[in-house]
Amino acid sequence: MADAAEQQREQLNTGTKDVAESHRFDEAALAAWMAANVEGFEGPLEVRQFKGGQSNPTYQLVTPNKKYVMRRKPPGKLLPSAHAVDREYKVITALYPTGFPVARSWGLCTDDAVIGTMFYVMDMVEGRILWDQSLPAYEPAERHAIYMAKLKTLADLHNTDVEAVGLSDYGRPGNYMGRQVDRWTKQYRASETVKIDEIERLIEYLPASVPAQERTSVVHGDYRLDNMVLHPTEPKVIAVLDWELSTLGEPLADFTYLLMNWVNGGVAQIPDLKAHGIPTLEEYVAEYCRLTGRAGLPEVNWFFAYNSFRLAGILQGIVGRVRDGTANSPQAAAMAERVPLLAKAGWAFAQKAGA
Repeated sequence: MADAAEQQREQLNTGTKDVAESHRFDEAALAAWMAANVEGFEGPLEVRQFKGGQSNPTYQLVTPNKKYVMRRKPPGKLLPSAHAVDREYKVITALYPTGFPVARSWGLCTDDAVIGTMFYVMDMVEGRILWDQSLPAYEPAERHAIYMAKLKTLADLHNTDVEAVGLSDYGRPGNYMGRQVDRWTKQYRASETVKIDEIERLIEYLPASVPAQERTSVVHGDYRLDNMVLHPTEPKVIAVLDWELSTLGEPLADFTYLLMNWVNGGVAQIPDLKAHGIPTLEEYVAEYCRLTGRAGLPEVNWFFAYNSFRLAGILQGIVGRVRDGTANSPQAAAMAERVPLLAKAGWAFAQKAGA
């Protein structure tokens, strides 16, 4: 059942490699910083680079007793507001004491003199990172349990009291979707390479039709199966990764992004979800609503249109970085083909929503 492209993506993104020439830095300076700032750190330090991660270069820091992970801003020309590793550090540091599954953070360095760009260090959480949404290696009951654990973890995030955990200043209050539409429009324009009709229509339609925001929570911004570490043997999420796009906002943005798998992602390719063990779209929506105390999701097609547009914006950003020579992924150029497909899908959802 595993898709060949998914298998290739998994191989390209799994494990570590020697540090890329363009992402090298003074390892002795990092070791000195860790000795001064990371409790219990003992060298010598070996630095590897994770293969995955198209945005913020991510490194495995190996010491005789322990492994750490470092995330840093990439060197070179950057889009405004992207690569906010200091925000990632802030949110995981706030969530860790609540028991929410994130890696323990050890320190943030805002001094570019140390390794050339801002970075933070956290624990390395060992477990399973699963890439193929169809979970080909598992039995139906295990697949179901993994999908429900992923959903429960997202609901726990959305139910977290932002004031109690010290994150009430993590984003601006209200009008999150309006600001997101504006942000992704700007990001798209900053890296635009060709004109696409459906993108132009979405840029006109989305800001004029934003649903009212009823709740505010921490939103992850890129919540998906391969951005989490599962327990080595149990269907349990032990770390949610890659908080670069997180902020305070509309929790439905996160949840409907996850639901995109059922409409144009890996889950949509599975002919009989029930036999396969993966919950249907309707079951997933009902359970999320139960966990978060909602009556239903009437605006789901608007959110699908928005998520298609946003994903087109993210991929176009990668295409733009290829153009500018700062992309960190051999397959980034292939993203250019997906942008017009997402634009078409987004406009079809907008029409269902009443455009």
